[in-house]
Amino acid sequence: MSITQTRTPVAIVGAGPAGLMLSHLLHLEGIESVVLESRTRDEVEGTIRAGVLEQNTVDLMVDTGLGDRLKREGLVHTGVELRFDGHGRRIDFEELTGRAVTVYPQHEVLKDLIERRLLDGGDVRFGVTDVAVAGHTTDAPTVSFVDSDGTPHVLAADLVAGCDGSRTGTRSLVDPRSDMFRQYPFAWFGILAEAPQTSEELIYARHDRGFALCSTRTTDVQRHYLQVDPDDSVDNWSDARIWDELHTRVDGDGAKVKEGSIFSKSILQFRSFVCEPMQQGRLFLAGDSAHTVPPTGAKGMNLAIADVWVLAKAMTRFVQGGDGSLLDAYTATVMPRVWRAQHFSWWMSTMLHTDPASTQFDRQRQVAELDVVTGSVAGRTLIAENYTGIPFENR
Repeated sequence: MSITQTRTPVAIVGAGPAGLMLSHLLHLEGIESVVLESRTRDEVEGTIRAGVLEQNTVDLMVDTGLGDRLKREGLVHTGVELRFDGHGRRIDFEELTGRAVTVYPQHEVLKDLIERRLLDGGDVRFGVTDVAVAGHTTDAPTVSFVDSDGTPHVLAADLVAGCDGSRTGTRSLVDPRSDMFRQYPFAWFGILAEAPQTSEELIYARHDRGFALCSTRTTDVQRHYLQVDPDDSVDNWSDARIWDELHTRVDGDGAKVKEGSIFSKSILQFRSFVCEPMQQGRLFLAGDSAHTVPPTGAKGMNLAIADVWVLAKAMTRFVQGGDGSLLDAYTATVMPRVWRAQHFSWWMSTMLHTDPASTQFDRQRQVAELDVVTGSVAGRTLIAENYTGIPFENR
């Protein structure tokens, strides 16, 4: 079979939030791109992931024509509750920062992005295989792949974006680089349940038996988590045991977990990762291909969107005017936000989870930290600023 050869200004590997948003932002600047994704469209849109959107992400979606369904269906949260010692303390985002977050699952964001890219005539190819980037250290990189119909392609591009997630194949091309990794001594046992909302806002609960989170997907579907051992199994958790443990860790003054029918159970490992640099030659990494965070701070998808906000501007300047200065500065530009998100996610995780090796001193110190942070305007503001998202520059 003959090889089909085509050309595009920007080749994007991966149709997750980073890749699709990058393609969308470039389109708004009149720049074409090709997005390559190994999964089918149904698989991309059907993978249920968390979805707490920072104010930045919400504003960007609305401002770029992606916000109609988000505004109708998203649940705006102007605060969050931290519970410890059986009592809750509310962090009022609106009062402290004038900002908010919106609960809107990641797969819904992807549906909106895919629909818009296809309506705009975007070239998004699902179900491709054998993706390989070559020549990224030259001024003529290529991406070879086999289309879903079995046709082999070679795609020539000016720039390549590696947005292919934590199981990335593009990251290995950045050499030399530093890979910085942290594995946490706990995991999250997550459930989806058809149940009423326990609270109109998220509840983060610290307990000696372990952390718990009461979250929501819609008014009728709830997403709850329990801290468990990383080697635990879903088979060890009956529905009755799950609800009993949630009641133990969350219930108290002003809160009582509302039960329902559990239809999904899973265990999520806790890791932090950053690679640096996030670029080499004409190849640029964004999102989970370059960094991952624990879910405690709700930063993963938001950090991916922040990456491509910077990257789209840099690519636009290069493609339209040949100025590579913003591309050269890409890693240095995004790294402060990446590390701020890493710190916030680590801080929230260690402040709220019970380390299996902790002593009574450690546990009492942890409660004191929560008391100090939630009991002061400065502490509450620090949480609110980071949770709702530091505003993008030049917006």
